[in-house]
Amino acid sequence: MTSRTLKLGAVLLGVGGPGQHNTWLSPEIPGDASVDIRWYIARAQQAEAAGFDLVFIVDSQFITPDSPNHYLNRLEPLTLLSAIAVHTANIGLVGTLTTSYNDPFNLARRLASLDLISGGRAGWNVVATGDGGTAGNYGRKEHYDYAERYGRALEHVRVAQGLWNSYEDDAFPRDKERGVFFDRSRQHPLDHVGEHFQVVGPLNIQRSPQGQPVIFQAGDSGEGRDLGAAVADAIFTHAQTLEEGQAFARDIRARAAALGRDPEQIIIFPGISPILADTDEQAREKEQQILGAKSFDRALAELGRPFGWHDFSQYDLDAPFPEVGDLGDRSFKTHANRIKKLARDNGFTLRQVVQHQLDARRSPFVGSPLTVANEIERWFRAGAFDGINLTVTVPSEFARFTDEVLPILRERGVVRDAYAATTLRGNLGLPIPENTHTVARRAEEQAGRLELPVAA
Repeated sequence: MTSRTLKLGAVLLGVGGPGQHNTWLSPEIPGDASVDIRWYIARAQQAEAAGFDLVFIVDSQFITPDSPNHYLNRLEPLTLLSAIAVHTANIGLVGTLTTSYNDPFNLARRLASLDLISGGRAGWNVVATGDGGTAGNYGRKEHYDYAERYGRALEHVRVAQGLWNSYEDDAFPRDKERGVFFDRSRQHPLDHVGEHFQVVGPLNIQRSPQGQPVIFQAGDSGEGRDLGAAVADAIFTHAQTLEEGQAFARDIRARAAALGRDPEQIIIFPGISPILADTDEQAREKEQQILGAKSFDRALAELGRPFGWHDFSQYDLDAPFPEVGDLGDRSFKTHANRIKKLARDNGFTLRQVVQHQLDARRSPFVGSPLTVANEIERWFRAGAFDGINLTVTVPSEFARFTDEVLPILRERGVVRDAYAATTLRGNLGLPIPENTHTVARRAEEQAGRLELPVAA
């Protein structure tokens, strides 16, 4: 990677994600922001003007009436990002796409299309779907178990990467004088036969200027961390403290090194929610107002998500946290087990667990622009993260960060002054993956040259 600078991502959440129950009431946010392409384009252009490396579109394919407002009514990521692509020039375009309920060929083609449309700015956030209810939307009676979900995910990514190597970079001479459009020797089928997928190939689209889309991954379980260490260029995560961030980064890099990868080629990208005001005291007051606006009843309903949207409203709030058995094992297992352990270790009631979940959303980055800049730099210098993902809803709040915090970080050399490239890989300091067939052909040619007899 190039000299280390803080990477910047913007998570576009329209009318508000988990815990953002009243965000949509802001006069700056249209009530239909989550399905208004003009809102997304404007926010992406705002992020690009500030030098952000990427915008990130989260997604899921199962909802209940208790899902966060943004989740209830939002655009499909690749369709949305393709529209943003033609209204931006440098910023990366990253979308969540599940390996559980997509086939590799179709997904690889759609991502490669976005990569070409954008000139090499596409990224794929790989997820093994946690919402067990998604199975019912795809004709399955039961969601995949953990082992199968992550087995599919690893194979799915490997197949997609193989398909992205279908054409070598010089496969299309397009020489009108010689009448040569295509070099057949530079097209390669995949002929993959695996445990979960059989894909013949080749893919019917050329490589982009960055070779292939950047792979992101989000998942905190042991299986999720193994997947990220194996395939990801960058990891989306969350850390409540600097020490948690450092521990996560060390763990991911150790797993990557054990697999023979360069651990420094993985970018750790947690989400953060800075709260800014003119003074630290005003910022803390603002934080209290935000926390006070959160609905206990909505938080109680959202607590069910990691447990397969189990209905916790049926229990006595002031009784011990209910025994729910293996609920969550086919959903967000790690999150569900963490909640159960929290309740067990502390003897919490259901009410206390819900309140803890509300309090856990407190941001470590609260204060004046200088205070927030200092804290971001402290985490960055300490190795707790390589980049940050900011949730973007209210435009003026985002502008306060870009206009008041970023200049401090730029002056200190923490954030770069300008885009380094026009591709996402280039701006993240990641190398372009060489086409495996080109590498093999060069090796054969080199071996052939070495075997030629020496002239007398």
